[in-house]
Amino acid sequence: MWPGQQSPGDGQQPQQPAHNNPYQQPGYQQPNPYAAQPPTARPPAPEPPGGGRAKVIAITTAAAVVVAAAVTGAVVLGGGSDDGADPGPTTSSASPTPSANPRTGGAQKPTVAGWKVVVNPDAGIAFDVPANWALQSPGWVSYVAEDNDPEDKPLVAMKAPALLKQKWCTSDDDKDGHTDFTPLASAGTRKNNGAKSAEEAARADATAWVYGAYAQPDHKKVTTGAATSFTTSSGLVGSVATSRSSGVTKRHKCDSDGKATTFAFKNRDGDFASWSFVGVKGVGEEVPDATVRKILGTVRLYTPPEDS
Repeated sequence: MWPGQQSPGDGQQPQQPAHNNPYQQPGYQQPNPYAAQPPTARPPAPEPPGGGRAKVIAITTAAAVVVAAAVTGAVVLGGGSDDGADPGPTTSSASPTPSANPRTGGAQKPTVAGWKVVVNPDAGIAFDVPANWALQSPGWVSYVAEDNDPEDKPLVAMKAPALLKQKWCTSDDDKDGHTDFTPLASAGTRKNNGAKSAEEAARADATAWVYGAYAQPDHKKVTTGAATSFTTSSGLVGSVATSRSSGVTKRHKCDSDGKATTFAFKNRDGDFASWSFVGVKGVGEEVPDATVRKILGTVRLYTPPEDS
């Protein structure tokens, strides 16, 4: 399920109140997934339909309607010091409905003709995606966590991602009456505060995405290659690593193998940040590695207009 994001006052109310939800507090900063402390306590999250789980939340400057999902094969990515996510209770089964101009960088021009620009202003990163990808808002955060972790501590997260085929697979494995949506692929960015090197960040994030979204609880089904040097078209230098799963047990309709590619580098502040692609593997519609590399090649540093 890839749930929708509704802003406060849009007429849609959650099925139950969001207790202990830190995102209802202005100015909240989510702990970085690399940090030792867990997210703020909250009610137990619903059981995932199998394989792994992805969560999505919406952040606003005031009280927010928080939408969460337990997902198999969905992807989670993000940027910024608040790139972890506190899911709270499930409140909707709607699919994401981005606004006409969901990003601060809406006026930016793509480096690939006909593509769209994706911007994470908090992390200071931009990249391009093909025209059929759906852009999410700057406050859209998604992440993966261990299925059996009562604190739901993020393994990895991303902010303001772009999604490909948001309803690629639909199911209701938990029989709660709400349709769950699994996207074919996602791409997004995040800060990697706490990483010791670009190589470490690239391998750790790629591995965490594949394990958390597709392969868990079996680490042995995940293989991650060595990190190698990579330079994007803008001249941004960093390290890239790719992780893949193989032989994931298909317990539910949308379970599948997956793959992830992460490019880690230093941002304008000299801190580590990263871009990640996460997608379904081994299906006819799988995003080709060549397309992943083409998107990766567009990654560049971005300075918000007010900071220019």
